[in-house]
Amino acid sequence: MTTDVIPLGTASALPTGDRHLSAMAVQRKGRLYLFDCGEGTQYRLLHAGLNRSRIDAIFVTHLHGDHCYGLPGLLSTLALQQRSDPVTLVAPKGIQAMLRVLPGDAPDDLPYPLRIREIGEGFQRETVYRTEELTVVGRPLEHRTFAMGFRLEERTRPGRFHPETARALGVPEGPAFGRLKAGESVTTKDGTTVQPHQVLGPPRPGISVAYVTDTRPCDGGRVLADDVDLLYHDATFADALHDRAVETGHSTAREAAEVAHDADAHRLLLGHISARYDDPAPLETEATAVFPESSVAEELRRYTLDPRSKEPESE
Repeated sequence: MTTDVIPLGTASALPTGDRHLSAMAVQRKGRLYLFDCGEGTQYRLLHAGLNRSRIDAIFVTHLHGDHCYGLPGLLSTLALQQRSDPVTLVAPKGIQAMLRVLPGDAPDDLPYPLRIREIGEGFQRETVYRTEELTVVGRPLEHRTFAMGFRLEERTRPGRFHPETARALGVPEGPAFGRLKAGESVTTKDGTTVQPHQVLGPPRPGISVAYVTDTRPCDGGRVLADDVDLLYHDATFADALHDRAVETGHSTAREAAEVAHDADAHRLLLGHISARYDDPAPLETEATAVFPESSVAEELRRYTLDPRSKEPESE
């Protein structure tokens, strides 16, 4: 089962005719996980062919308007659709106060449970969302205001089950096969104990995606990017405007590439592009000189990640 990463908005504070305000969707097994929700995000979801009712969780990096002003409209739309399933919202402290003053968007006024998890300054690492199959971890970033980045990671799956090996060891088909697949040992009729590692291949790692935007290069971003399959990183300016990047709490394309290189990321998408760049190609050129697997994120394009590509060659 593959996972798609869909950039919905790659602009910095000012949208352009070609770039929209910050948002990125991750689609997995028919469910959606939304990272940031700038103004107009629900329209971008429509343009991407993504069903808003499939959103399970929303992760907001910080409370600057270009990253969260689309949230009230999206929550209202979900209410109009008579959603009943819960939505998890992870955001910096202050998001509840913002929503409470908006008509219809106060958590108690919505027809579905809005599970808000506020994160305050001073945290270093926190698992902010967890299911049976994946986790999302947050870490602090370095911006003009409190901001955090996120890493979505599928849990490692057991290795592939080899039924021929199990039969040769005397394991009968049926429930015993299921117990071995689940990591439990079984005992055969002759009293032999068969351990899971005898019939399972190497563990199969899942895919990982890091969302690191509105930040200077920092330890939090580097850790989130460590060996990640796909890194979306702030690249607001070209290196010629390095001083401006420092002043505003952003990164240059070269700096984003250095983070990806040092973290052994597999692929880098450059995002949060300043409106001054009608053509972002120079940013991509700057980044690929440091990290060849770099490209400017294309809005509405599906970047497909396949966990099978990570399986050991022996399988």
